[in-house]
Amino acid sequence: MLVLASGSVGRRALLANAGVPHDVMPAPIDEDAAKASLRARGLGPGNVAKALAELKALDVSARRPEDLVLGCDQTLALSDGTLIDKAPDRAVLESQLRLLSGKTHTLFSAMVVAHQGVPVWRHVEGVNLTMRVLSDAFIADYLEAEGDVLLGCVGGYRIEGRGVQLFSDIAGSHFAIIGLPLLPLLAFLRTQGVVAT
Repeated sequence: MLVLASGSVGRRALLANAGVPHDVMPAPIDEDAAKASLRARGLGPGNVAKALAELKALDVSARRPEDLVLGCDQTLALSDGTLIDKAPDRAVLESQLRLLSGKTHTLFSAMVVAHQGVPVWRHVEGVNLTMRVLSDAFIADYLEAEGDVLLGCVGGYRIEGRGVQLFSDIAGSHFAIIGLPLLPLLAFLRTQGVVAT
């Protein structure tokens, strides 16, 4: 059995739509404290995402040792290496959208699978997204329409919703933007007998 160590609606939907049987058990880790510690160690954005995904997988694997536990995380980096976190409120989210407007950033999506308390598979994938220049009116309308659900999304967008309107170009996997690079995960799950070959 696969256990998803995340409460993400998008990740759950991707697994369900792909026909992957799974349970959900979000990992109760302090992401902000963990992220601060990882950054202090000098880890780059892809490695921060991978380390956080591993923390989540190992946390849940301690309680579900016989199952394959999938931990996931995402980080967003500007071209100068600056990391953008999930916004705590709409005012910060509005500022972040203004910062990202007209620029290209990289979204790193990491997955780690643990079994019996040990990581057995890792994958990190980066997607380059170019945000078009956003008007003040568009930002205000977008935030009003999407609401507080965006506070749970790094970068303040859900590509499967109105967030697709933010971009002029995307180079990489749609699945990775949602937070679950599905094709490499499915390939691994086939080797484990979770899905049919």
